[in-house]
Amino acid sequence: MRTAKKGSMEMPAFVRQLVKETEKRVSSFFKGGRGGGGGGELAEAEQAGRAEEDGIIPSPYLERPVLDKQLEEGCASWGLTYALGSMQGWRAHMEDFHNCFPQLGGELSDWAFFAVYDGHAGSMVAQHCSQNLLEHIMGTGKIHADDEVEQVCEGIREGFLLMDKHLHTMACREGWERGGTTVVAMVITPRHIYFVNCGDSRAVLSRGGRVGFSTEDHKPFSPGERERIESAGGSVMLQRVNGSLAVSRALGDFSYKAVQWRPATEQMVSPEPEVTAVERSPADEFLVLACDGVWDMVSNEELCAFVRSRLRICTSLGEVCSQVIDLCLYKGSLDNISVILVCFPGAPQLSPEALHQEAALEDLLQSKVAEIFKELCARGDEPDLLAVLTVLASTVIPGLPPGGGLQSK
Repeated sequence: MRTAKKGSMEMPAFVRQLVKETEKRVSSFFKGGRGGGGGGELAEAEQAGRAEEDGIIPSPYLERPVLDKQLEEGCASWGLTYALGSMQGWRAHMEDFHNCFPQLGGELSDWAFFAVYDGHAGSMVAQHCSQNLLEHIMGTGKIHADDEVEQVCEGIREGFLLMDKHLHTMACREGWERGGTTVVAMVITPRHIYFVNCGDSRAVLSRGGRVGFSTEDHKPFSPGERERIESAGGSVMLQRVNGSLAVSRALGDFSYKAVQWRPATEQMVSPEPEVTAVERSPADEFLVLACDGVWDMVSNEELCAFVRSRLRICTSLGEVCSQVIDLCLYKGSLDNISVILVCFPGAPQLSPEALHQEAALEDLLQSKVAEIFKELCARGDEPDLLAVLTVLASTVIPGLPPGGGLQSK
């Protein structure tokens, strides 16, 4: 595992002061979990209500975010490179897990499997799925090197249902009452990319400089999902299943799968993934898989544009993932943040011209911040980073990263 290193540039004294003052304000704002936005799939009110019965009301947020990042990079012998980045952030617990298998081995040595698991109401289900889902998919006996699309799609679907059935057995045996996970995954073969989605994590393909494909989120208010929920005796309130769960498909969450005469795929919350096979193309650039801590902050188009621009200036894919995480954090994400970046040979490459433009932008921003700092001090104001950014946001700044804007800097 390789970890991207921070630059060695010395931070100006006035910037250190701005950051220090801003940390005080932001930490005070979030103290006690009063921050808005973000949030896991299980309603915070429900979590607090259950905890109140025990005489405590824990906050789902920390007083300060956990900014340590897990960064991982790797490659496959057949030309694929990848990186993972994840961070706990403002959430009280880290509930995200992942898989990065750039080569499956044996007859599938030129196949790859990547997945992001976004747990809710605990990490147990997400962790267990990250350790066992691929095994259940392969155990169907339908995944072969001939890459027959219908067989592969059916094998993936059956693997999810088997995984959920196994989880239910464990839940009954171990006394699990709550908890589940969304899953977004992809299987890459020499001829196809199989996009697999169960929940509201998302995967997107950048092809030829634009979004070539993306998965669709499974939300309770979507017409098809709402119909299934209501047919199973549930309701959609506050855009959530029974006013509580913000996703309509997930592994686990067995309190929403209790209608005994209905098959698993017709319960209020379904474990069935959507599987889509997309033929590979020489124009394929990269793939991104991420939890909703990313997609709540940026659109498909914005993220692809931002990643494309970062690939031209970053010396490692891990640094690109790190910048995506920072972007989402500074845009206001209060959730765990996890992102996997998978690059094909057609991905944008490091560019001396782009590096020069980025350096010029850094110099411009530093000079403008210094000017604003001096102006605020001259007026007798107490500058903090938020005040400086408010002024800076009203300034026309050429060359900001596409899809990232000022928050990415």
